[in-house]
Amino acid sequence: MTFSLNRRDFLRTALTASGALVFEIALPGCGSGFKSFGMVKRPDGGADFVPNAFIKIGTDDKVSFVLDRVEMGQGTMTSSAQLVAEELEIAPADLGVELAGASAAYNNTALQMQLTGGSTSVVSSFTSLRTAAAIAREMLRTAASRTWGVALSDCKAENGAIIHVPTGKSLRYGALAKTAASIEVDTPKLKEPKDWKYIGKPVTRRDARMKVDGSAVYGMDVVLPNMRTAVIIRAPGVGAKLQGVKAQEALKDPGVEAVFEIPNAVAVVAKSYWRARKAADKVVVTWSASDPGVDSTLLAAAYRERVTRDASVIHALGNNDDAVKNADKTIDAVYELPYLAHATMEPQNATAWIHDGKCDVWAPTQSPSLAAEVVRRVTGMSMDDISVKQTLVGGGFGRRIQQDYVEEAVHVAMRVKYPVKVVWSREDDMKNDGYRPMATSAMRGTVDKKGNISSWSHRIATQSIVAQSGAFMAAFAPHSAPIVAKMQMGALGGGLAGLAARGGIADPTSIEGAAEIPYQIPAFKIELAPIEPLVTIGSWRSVGVSHTIFVVECFIDELAHAAGLDPFEARRRLMKKGSPELRILELAAEKAGWSTPARAGVFRGIAMAKAFNSYCAEVAEISVDPVRGLKVERIVAAINCGTVVNPDIVKMQVESSIAYGLSAAMRQEITFKKGVVEQSNFHDFPPLRMHEMPQVEVHILESKEPPTGVGEPGLPPIAPAVANAIFAATGKRIRRLPFSVSAKELLR
Repeated sequence: MTFSLNRRDFLRTALTASGALVFEIALPGCGSGFKSFGMVKRPDGGADFVPNAFIKIGTDDKVSFVLDRVEMGQGTMTSSAQLVAEELEIAPADLGVELAGASAAYNNTALQMQLTGGSTSVVSSFTSLRTAAAIAREMLRTAASRTWGVALSDCKAENGAIIHVPTGKSLRYGALAKTAASIEVDTPKLKEPKDWKYIGKPVTRRDARMKVDGSAVYGMDVVLPNMRTAVIIRAPGVGAKLQGVKAQEALKDPGVEAVFEIPNAVAVVAKSYWRARKAADKVVVTWSASDPGVDSTLLAAAYRERVTRDASVIHALGNNDDAVKNADKTIDAVYELPYLAHATMEPQNATAWIHDGKCDVWAPTQSPSLAAEVVRRVTGMSMDDISVKQTLVGGGFGRRIQQDYVEEAVHVAMRVKYPVKVVWSREDDMKNDGYRPMATSAMRGTVDKKGNISSWSHRIATQSIVAQSGAFMAAFAPHSAPIVAKMQMGALGGGLAGLAARGGIADPTSIEGAAEIPYQIPAFKIELAPIEPLVTIGSWRSVGVSHTIFVVECFIDELAHAAGLDPFEARRRLMKKGSPELRILELAAEKAGWSTPARAGVFRGIAMAKAFNSYCAEVAEISVDPVRGLKVERIVAAINCGTVVNPDIVKMQVESSIAYGLSAAMRQEITFKKGVVEQSNFHDFPPLRMHEMPQVEVHILESKEPPTGVGEPGLPPIAPAVANAIFAATGKRIRRLPFSVSAKELLR
């Protein structure tokens, strides 16, 4: 965990109009880095100094930092505060937090653009935030030593003050701000792990109280003077085009101010959401027919047929044909996974206001800079005239990378004279998502005459997330080429760069988790069969491994059973000794008590995944009976995510991944009928209820390695662990998600 920083690259300081010391740091690998400070006039005639910076220390002794990643429930507001507090020597609870607007200064170093995703928040900020805080600390120490005329070595930072150790006298940071502003320091040395006070500790979440008392501001909470609300009438199905609008009746409703067309949609603007929503029901819109080929029955057949035809060989090892010829047993299976909606708790929304040649946007987005690029594309404005103000995000899961809600708000704002908030209903969101892609996998594996698993063949038919995301970014964000390139090289999914170079694949997210399995099988082949229906797709929590790990971990169970092996022992035999995969598998099995029988009526299944450079294994315990049905009783999870900043947040994220993944596995899918999405709300896209949530245990493997992903690795193993437990209980294989089977069917 070393960090190299050139003295000429890192230091800029300034004293704000309010007397606040601001540190601007250009860190290696941070895109274009930080730019110069600027003055922003206030309506009252005064001015505020707005830096592209991480740390701010006021002469009033208020200390705050800019949160460079989005807070969408995953805990970045807390973990980032811990990183800053550690080097700045101040309690995390004493730090103010400001949300970053759109600026290259806050680029995600792992993705080379301002984006929160890919389980990279701590990964990207672990060094940069600590370095920013350490620079501030050293400037303050130097200021104190000069003020007192004492040796720098005698000055110690502690609890928001600099203490002169020999005499015990002290000065608060605020009192040193003006002096520190003119000081330059050499590259600071970061604290050793043995000296950490806050990193690695279960610090209370910074966003907990505000979410309980209602003071947290989400996009839906934005209120501006004279603001109006807009409801958008969108195409009813895939491929439908706007042909005509009749709005006379809607315009008669009180509070309704305008009805007009925006690109392939109709906006209804009113003084409140409810008035706009009711009026939208009275607008008569004529559409062309939706694409009848986008139909789940037809798509399922097309995907099954696609995996029987030609495909690109991504990686091959050994001779699968010879293994089949010499096999004692050959197992063939087809696995099918559906489209899935993100179903974020906060529906999509954005507020836009175009005034005085400028555009201000308030949005719960995972990428403020991408939102700003969308504004630029739609309005033609200079980026200097565009401001994106970040809010808290009520669930992201990849959905907020798309900027359709921002684009709509800007189109509406261009037609009105006041701020306008576009609000999606739950139904709008469910029927107009960028869905997790549907995927079908054809599997063939063999067991030789000695009882060894001897070959593995996996062919995947699915849509390309990169193809759609890349096209979107290329159209709306010309500066997004680096992230598209990284997606193409597999950086978001856990490192398929070498494989991409060998196989020339355009979208490693389609095969991540399947191309590099942890099992040492003599003959191995992975193939990709692209298929591109017109359905809009996007990144869904854990991206490609959300479907590939289900297939891999269920099929390895099938082969283990065919070989007469215990599922855990079969995996152990196929793994490299001492590998991180094996260590995490063994930890999960040990904590679940795999070597001892489960209690009567309870059955176990096991699965593991490498995702976002972390390792996670889970053991599921389930019961099945004709009265209670299928019940997931207990999940034991083990994770290795490198250095842990906040163990409580790690556990929360694994628990959240399990709840999210289990909901999808047991009952969620998006289906189409003649181009139209059939689901509309949580009644037909039901999440797990509180009383259905199993007991969850999370065990963290201690590591001194750099941090790796946390927000998503807990999701991929949950569906196969439960499916494998169902087989242990009933002898029936689950090869299609969601399970959607009754206890009677399982027990039949």
